[in-house]
Amino acid sequence: MLTSRTPFRISFFGGGTDFRKYYELDHGCVLSAAIDKYVYIMANPKFDNAIQLNYRLTEIVESVDQILHPTLREALRFTGVDHAIELSALADFPSHGTGLGSSSSFLVGVLNALYAFRGEPADADKLAKAACRIEIGVLSEPIGKQDQYIAAFGGFNLIRFNKDDTVSVEPVKIKPSTLAAFRKKLLFFHTGVSRSSGRVLKEQKEKIGDKTEYLNRLRSMAEQAKSKLEKGDLSSFGEMLDESWQMKRTFASGVSTELIDNYYSAAKEAGATGGKVLGAGGGGFFMFYCEEEKQAAVRKALAPMREVKFGFPSEGSRIVFNDRAVR
Repeated sequence: MLTSRTPFRISFFGGGTDFRKYYELDHGCVLSAAIDKYVYIMANPKFDNAIQLNYRLTEIVESVDQILHPTLREALRFTGVDHAIELSALADFPSHGTGLGSSSSFLVGVLNALYAFRGEPADADKLAKAACRIEIGVLSEPIGKQDQYIAAFGGFNLIRFNKDDTVSVEPVKIKPSTLAAFRKKLLFFHTGVSRSSGRVLKEQKEKIGDKTEYLNRLRSMAEQAKSKLEKGDLSSFGEMLDESWQMKRTFASGVSTELIDNYYSAAKEAGATGGKVLGAGGGGFFMFYCEEEKQAAVRKALAPMREVKFGFPSEGSRIVFNDRAVR
């Protein structure tokens, strides 16, 4: 048996500039970080020739074409694994509706496990490109490219999406002391609402032409925030998050709701300087930037929501167990 472990992510600035409709005009970039919450994919040979898939459902089929789960079906097809395998998935968070890039993390983890199952270890670039090809090219999901790359590479990065469709991953050269101080100023809550991002992302994609000026600003903010973090300057990070959230709320009708607006106002009144709903919006996880002396008040104001602690791991998707390699 073997197991892959793939991180979820937080996207700080630049979301929306990773859509081809935007970056083909010039370039896009996002500031994203992997977090130490993971999806685990286990792969094991089956004695018979069937394919068994264990997620929230169980599928046992004789051929790839019979698989109902679109992501698993296309990942198996893409990697050429077409018989005698059992795949199982476990995750620290649900695989959909969190705003943490969980769908792409799931796919990257599946691909990593399948390549290892074939005896063909894949590097981060190969995993990210394959995941983009499947999600965007084959399944026609209305998404950009950032989630696949941060899941595959891990770390804290500025990811650039170039006009020629290439992608470059630039690690943020942040001092450990700055990263530790930065992490202490972030609060992370679950709204209690899960949502499908498809409709919101589709509307956002359709409005890219009308929101180019805003997206240009978000791209600039991603680059500016990277520079500030590398200089150890955290002074305006919260205000930048607040500005980006106010812009993001205009991108599609489902990005915010009355409940989310009320939570956001309560957090600001209690002392948070800025924040955002992660991912497409509408639910999932909320992130706030807040000085430590005001965090108790913010927690009290957001008491109905569940707080989650997290850290920033340096690694992306990797094989954490493989007893087949020593046989």
